[in-house]
Order: sequence, then structure tokens, then C-alpha cells
Amino acid sequence: MNNYEHVLVALRRVIRATDLHSKRLSKNAGLTGPQLLIMRTIRDLGEVTIGTIADKVSLSQATVTTILDRLEHRQLVYRVRSTQDKRKVHAHLTESGADILSRAPNPLQEDFIKKFQNLHEWEQNMILASLQRVANMMDADDIDASPVLDVGPMLKDDGWKEKA
Repeated sequence: MNNYEHVLVALRRVIRATDLHSKRLSKNAGLTGPQLLIMRTIRDLGEVTIGTIADKVSLSQATVTTILDRLEHRQLVYRVRSTQDKRKVHAHLTESGADILSRAPNPLQEDFIKKFQNLHEWEQNMILASLQRVANMMDADDIDASPVLDVGPMLKDDGWKEKA
């Protein structure tokens, strides 16, 4: 096997691992990775605005709002307008949202982050540089991406779905 074939196999394994984890998350908790991440952020921060959630999970406010709409429709979260500042809306978990969250597996990136942080700094830098180069070689420099390992439909800011 040529080196480029080994690289392509490794990339396919990463994509496949992400896909399998996403399917397991969907099957076990009925959530997507971004939904889980948003719900965990709400749980961890308590009364939190949509803007704060968006900053914390590195997604646009429009995307977070769309995801919250879906979670609210499923009665996993609810939103309340601030009594002190009517322009602000705070998100909260419902009891059923907290229950699902307590049973959901960790997002794939959490396990990755723990293992990555255990590497020597030179290994971390080598991996980062290599992956940035691969993204460049795949003409993916301008693709907006959050640090959420998830596959499937990705919501653009205008609500249009794009296959990942």
C-alpha cells in the first residue's frame, strides 16, 4: 500500500469512528452531537443566554437557536425571557432533558481531548500541523466547523441543510 493510501484509510477510519459514535448517540439518547453539547452547556452554566451558548460551543447564534427550537419541540429545554433585560432569553433544561442528558454517552471529542492532552506538546503540535495541512489539501480551509465531532446534516445559519 502506498503512503497516500494509508493516509486515506486513516481518514476513512476517523470519519467512520465519528459516524458510528453519532449513530450510537442517536440510538441511545435520540440526540445529535451538537444537541448534546448544547444541552450539556445549559446544564453546566445554569441560566444561560443563547449568545453565551453559541460562544461556548463555537456555533452561530442562528444555529444554536435552530437546535434549541428542535430541543424545545421535544420538551427537552425551555426558554424564558429575562425579567431584568427583555432583550435576553435564557435557556433551561426540562426534567426530561436532564434525564436524557444523564444517560447520554460522552461526546466523542471529550474522550479525544483527554487522550490528546496526555500527549507531549511536540506530538500535539505535529498532529495539529499535519491535520491543518490535510484540510488544506482537501480544499477545506474555508469550511466553517465547530470543535464538535459529529456527522450527518449540518445546519447552516439560514436553516438550510447540507450533507456533511
